[in-house]
Amino acid sequence: MIAQFILDTLTSSDGEVELQRNELADRFNCVPSQINYVISTRFSPEHGYVVQSRRGGGGYIRIARINMDRPSMIMHTVNAIGDTLDMQSATAILQNLVNAKSVTAEGAHIVLTAVSNNALAPVPPEERGKLRARILKMCLLAMGNKA
Repeated sequence: MIAQFILDTLTSSDGEVELQRNELADRFNCVPSQINYVISTRFSPEHGYVVQSRRGGGGYIRIARINMDRPSMIMHTVNAIGDTLDMQSATAILQNLVNAKSVTAEGAHIVLTAVSNNALAPVPPEERGKLRARILKMCLLAMGNKA
């Protein structure tokens, strides 16, 4: 509910919103740390957002959707992936790229299949996250170089 409220607010405000953490917590009858959790898991750079925060009595959270051209969006995503990646994060990253029209839905589906646990089954479980991140980065770089 919190994430949907923030998404709706972003949509109605041209992609940037400034919110009070305590006001949101009061509105949704929760503690401010729950607001922090939603923001950190749903509005991260990997999901296509920039979050600025100022703590304290008059503190705020500013959330803005990243608007970039296709090559910049893909490069930003590659740089944000890190050394290891779980399947849930890979799915979220690719969905964000589809939503931003940086990757086609078909291309995202093919890449998700390539980095799935089934595809990586011969690899020891503790190594799959590293290989998944590497494969996803390479696929995105190849997509970014496509005209």
